[in-house]
Amino acid sequence: MISDKMQKALNEQINAELFSSYLYLSMSTYFESENWLGFSKWMQVQSQEEYSHAMKFIKYLNDVDGRVLLDGIEKPKSKWKTPLEVFEESHKHELYITERINSLAGLAVQEKDYSTSLFLNYFITEQVEEVSTVAQIVHKFKLLNDNKTSLFLLDRELGMRAQ
Repeated sequence: MISDKMQKALNEQINAELFSSYLYLSMSTYFESENWLGFSKWMQVQSQEEYSHAMKFIKYLNDVDGRVLLDGIEKPKSKWKTPLEVFEESHKHELYITERINSLAGLAVQEKDYSTSLFLNYFITEQVEEVSTVAQIVHKFKLLNDNKTSLFLLDRELGMRAQ
């Protein structure tokens, strides 16, 4: 039902989503070690969201009689200089994931795999939201210009992110 080429690409995306979860978990533990508990919670929720994306890809591959082949997950970075640097890296990572999703969508069209194309629409929309959200947070950091009081308020605001 699904081409080998598409199946391979989706398996690679599963790995990328699991790495994303791992990266955000690393960011969360870094923030916790620096006592930025709100930023930590935001990243923990983000990690869980990325894990759920991997699970959606796994379920889809199983549903179309594909074969899920898990691979090793790269070790993520674990130290940053500032909270802004963490969120800038998160933004860069979301742009990378967006490129991957767009490539998958292009491959689905090329393979005339309409069910995969439809499945990927969710992720195309999701990536617009992900990139926008992190870009807004980066912008807020830049507006704060290292003002400690404002940084504490932003930490509190981001800590209110619902699971």
